[in-house]
Amino acid sequence: MIPHLKLAPQIKSTLVIYGCSRIWRKRSKEKYSSCGGWSIGSPHPPGPKFLLLQGHLELGSGLGRSNSWTCCPCISQKSPLQTIGEEQTQNPYTELLVLKAHHDIVRFLVQLDEYRFASAGDDGIVVVWNAQTGEKLLELNGHTQKITAIITFPSLEVCEEKNQLILTASADRTVIVWDCDTGRQVQKVSCFQSTVKRLDIWLSGGNDLCVWNRKLDLLCKTSHLSDTGISALIEIPKNCVVAAVGKELIIFRLVTPTGESLEWDILEIKRLLDHQDNILSLVNINDLSFVTGSHVGEMIIWNILDWTVQARECNFWDPSPQLDTQQEIKLCQKPNDISIHHFTWDEENVFAAVGRGLYVYNLQMKRVIACQKTAHDSSVLHIAKLPNRQLISCSEDGSVRIWELREKQQLAAEPVPTGFFNMWGFGRVNKQASQPVKKQQENATPCSLELIGDLIGHSSSVEMFLYFEDHGLVTCSADHLIILWKNGERESGLRSLKLFQKLEENGDLHLAV
Repeated sequence: MIPHLKLAPQIKSTLVIYGCSRIWRKRSKEKYSSCGGWSIGSPHPPGPKFLLLQGHLELGSGLGRSNSWTCCPCISQKSPLQTIGEEQTQNPYTELLVLKAHHDIVRFLVQLDEYRFASAGDDGIVVVWNAQTGEKLLELNGHTQKITAIITFPSLEVCEEKNQLILTASADRTVIVWDCDTGRQVQKVSCFQSTVKRLDIWLSGGNDLCVWNRKLDLLCKTSHLSDTGISALIEIPKNCVVAAVGKELIIFRLVTPTGESLEWDILEIKRLLDHQDNILSLVNINDLSFVTGSHVGEMIIWNILDWTVQARECNFWDPSPQLDTQQEIKLCQKPNDISIHHFTWDEENVFAAVGRGLYVYNLQMKRVIACQKTAHDSSVLHIAKLPNRQLISCSEDGSVRIWELREKQQLAAEPVPTGFFNMWGFGRVNKQASQPVKKQQENATPCSLELIGDLIGHSSSVEMFLYFEDHGLVTCSADHLIILWKNGERESGLRSLKLFQKLEENGDLHLAV
């Protein structure tokens, strides 16, 4: 049975359990400490995402039993992490469903349709879920090692029914095409490592770039590229593909069969050597550009047609020490703290997950317009843009946070001095003195990322999430759990509507009224 957990808007008890491993004792309005030898686990107050049912603590399905608690080291260092209090009026996710089916790290989520999604991870199984109810629909077993990629797959011509298909790649060097409606295996091949969709063919990355047809027949492949292998692939115009291989971007052109030759071929066109370290992120952002991010915090925006550099940003992290955060700056000067792990975008901006921070890069202005250098306690793993200028991020610290991009209020212009001395030009001294202030205002970011919600439910690294407009937010984690976060106000309205409909069907509506 899947537990349905209603979260209390206020915490009035002196003892609260977070997830399945942390215990808090409330001292004052904003101060919390550990009790009974259990660590606090986070420098900020827990907020509204905690359970308090009828004066005692319940988590359902054994999630809060004492044998599942773990002790983690206390945090004694000051953290500059932005926090949010118990009252999160702009956070709609006040209910949650805890989904348990995996027994290892859950790394991948993929949306199948408006109400279904699939999860996969290191246990090698794929689970299909109902995003509305949290019901487990199917469990797909076929891989012997961890799953390294999962994507939707177009229906094959050999299939009579046009069912929804997914394709999974595994560390066991096999790829399986699954029918998500029946759970059966449609196709299975070996020597396949990772995949990217492209029209009627599929590409796999590893030490070689391979081209496959929809029936998973190998059409052609390159020679050995590198020991590091291909970390990411995207499709660009003119039958070309961009592959990230270590520090390099390699442009390949796919040669399709013609009347003279019935065979496919892959030609290497160009190598781009502008990055100083390994490329971690590679995505298309529009019809004119794609963007890459590296291990040392370099972001480069490329022209998608001629592959030239359109813009470059290498100053995401400012290592200059501050008086009150010298220790934190020292801790953050590690390569992983400036690595660009993930990108998302809209028509105006590119949003980058850089180390523990979030940065908003405006494509027209070609500069960073907003940032949160310490958005999380650990590296940000995944971000997504939501409607209404909102952004969601998840981190290795186990948290999921909601941000809103807001324009800063412009400072009022310095009044021009008036009077006798100004008439004769003596006021120019004031004008010259104001120039550094004006320059500082121009260099400042015109927008800010404001924290409006903090979803605390996982006890380990949150790997990624999916956003359903009607059914909420789905998160997966290294704690083996999947959490379906629900809009509490919407769910309450739906339950009330169902209750009235049931009463009306039974003829008891007049009694209830």
